[in-house]
Amino acid sequence: MAGKDYYQILGVSRNASEKEIKQAYRRLARKHHPDLNPNDKSAEAKFKEINAAHEVLSNPEKRKKYDQFGDQWEYAEQFAKSGGQERGKWDFSKGGKTFEYGDVSDFGDIFSSLFGDSGIGSRTRRGPRRGQDIESPIEVSLEEAYHGSTRVIQLQTTEPCTACGGTGRVGNRVCTICNGAGAKVSPRRLEVKIPAGVKDGSRIRMAGEGGPGHAGGNKGNLYLVAKVLPHKLFERKGDDLYTEVSVPLATAMLGGEVRLPTLNGNLSLKIPPETQNGKVFRLAGKGMPQMGNKGHGNMFAKVRVVLPTNLTEEERKLFERLKSLRPT
Repeated sequence: MAGKDYYQILGVSRNASEKEIKQAYRRLARKHHPDLNPNDKSAEAKFKEINAAHEVLSNPEKRKKYDQFGDQWEYAEQFAKSGGQERGKWDFSKGGKTFEYGDVSDFGDIFSSLFGDSGIGSRTRRGPRRGQDIESPIEVSLEEAYHGSTRVIQLQTTEPCTACGGTGRVGNRVCTICNGAGAKVSPRRLEVKIPAGVKDGSRIRMAGEGGPGHAGGNKGNLYLVAKVLPHKLFERKGDDLYTEVSVPLATAMLGGEVRLPTLNGNLSLKIPPETQNGKVFRLAGKGMPQMGNKGHGNMFAKVRVVLPTNLTEEERKLFERLKSLRPT
């Protein structure tokens, strides 16, 4: 089960100051507060998650334990008594952003020390065990979600320094091997295929790219959780796309064709005579690809009639003539 990254939840780096953490918390709390998002269960859940992250990261002692033990920080003392030690950390870097994840060596040992040797996590279980699954967000443009794409991300594995046991210190001195970092970083690049039709929350599975296995067990998986970015022309709802199409006044009244941009090139949209402002045209199959099959959603284009400006003298006379023929 992937651990929660409180730094990622607040959108700050792992070396963020107390001021930066407080500012991030206030901004997100205002955005997701239940009073401002009535009947929105996702906003309520996000608000609780933000508060939980802030409660830990705003407390220096709790934050110190969290940095070492991840979201199992509450069991830090029991874990220390059980003789455990930090096995490593992982972080994923893309476009200058870093997401780090703690991975303690044996959660089974923690729980067995707390609840005894029976059941799952028994200390008597010493065979190979699969590594921890890890989740990390990945931002995807609407064009990438429409066509599918290949992305190269940088994967960095961080392992504790053997000289200091991952503490960064040897006795009362800073470890000279890792310069106090307590770990060594090994970067590598990973190619990710983003499938066409991916949505917010879609999980892209990268087998064997998660946490290290224990006692010779297989590595866990990496799950990239997609966040589809907003688009300046299209609004996505499920597999359907919504947009506006500008129609000159004369074309709206007399009929004609206008250019309509889509994610797969431009097309001509036929405008019937006397088309009213706000009319919506449905274009079947011009929406987003549907994951898992060859179908597409629909596109809905709302007419926005464009009124003329900077009228010539002749145009003004024509409009006056029209006004006289169709009095209010």
